[in-house]
Amino acid sequence: MAAQALALLREVARLEAPLEELRALHSVLQAVPLNELREQAAELRLGPLFSLLDENHREKTALCVSILERLLQAMEPVHVARNLRVDLQRGLIHPDDSVKILTLSQIGRIVENSDAVTEILNNAELLKQIVYCIGGENLSVAKAAIKSLSRISLTQAGLEALFESNLLDDLKSVMKTNDIVRYRVYELIVEISSVSPESLNYCTTSGLVTQLLRELTGEDVLVRATCIEMVTSLAYTHHGRQYLAQEGVIDQISNIIVGADSDPFSSFYLPGFVKFFGNLAVMDSPQQICERYPIFVEKVFEMTESQDPTMTGVAVDTVGILGSNVEGKQVLQKTDWECLSVIQAGFKLSGSSNPPASSS
Repeated sequence: MAAQALALLREVARLEAPLEELRALHSVLQAVPLNELREQAAELRLGPLFSLLDENHREKTALCVSILERLLQAMEPVHVARNLRVDLQRGLIHPDDSVKILTLSQIGRIVENSDAVTEILNNAELLKQIVYCIGGENLSVAKAAIKSLSRISLTQAGLEALFESNLLDDLKSVMKTNDIVRYRVYELIVEISSVSPESLNYCTTSGLVTQLLRELTGEDVLVRATCIEMVTSLAYTHHGRQYLAQEGVIDQISNIIVGADSDPFSSFYLPGFVKFFGNLAVMDSPQQICERYPIFVEKVFEMTESQDPTMTGVAVDTVGILGSNVEGKQVLQKTDWECLSVIQAGFKLSGSSNPPASSS
């Protein structure tokens, strides 16, 4: 079967309009085991298939993408990186998103390989095109680009390539596309920042973390609601929480909660802010967080009496988070609030078997 596939591949390369041959090759490849294709990898000539992608023919493009996806799996990532770099670059700017996704999937294989990733790091133009894929309309393309760049940043060389070159300017340029793309870049920055203190330092030096935090504490309530999710992700790491505390961000979030009563639009961001403190309490110390930021506790219990089911749900979930360890249960037991019974009722409604005990 592998021999038949090779024969069809040679036939495709010889013909000017090989639609029938592409269909036949596609069918045959589905039946060829991957290990057989790997044995023939040295004989695979993929140039003609990549050339056919340039033709404005939907069926040919779909067939070539599917065929290439199968054949490239038979090739080692190092071979793909070294011998198909031009095809990869062209794939990233192809008008068809399926071609971009195919290309990014191969880049994903390459960046996972310690021997192959150097080929990517030494290709500034390819890196630039990956960055610009974040700004595309197709979410799958953007997510794949973010994943590859995040993986690249796991090495010192990758961090330097992203943040100590013109690539940083490209990243900032892409951010200007629209709000959605800006948030995608923030997502990438938070992913990189969460890896290690050193990674966070590169991201803060770039100014992008500061920009994210400025938007978090700005006046746009919808932007706040989006940014708090990303900042919460950063707070999942010890070094991230340290940074947020040192920069006074946690205090700023607390102050915004304090002022929420006078903000008619607070319902947009308040659930996320309360969740932030709930997660912070569990990851650090429930007692310390609740004592240092009493407004958080006050707001949780206040939200239990809200007519908004979203607010009530967040309040119940937050108490559930606090009550997930011994220290948190003790904090709740010491809290003398009349609406504690409301929260216990909420736990029963939600099916939880571990509501906080009433204070004696």
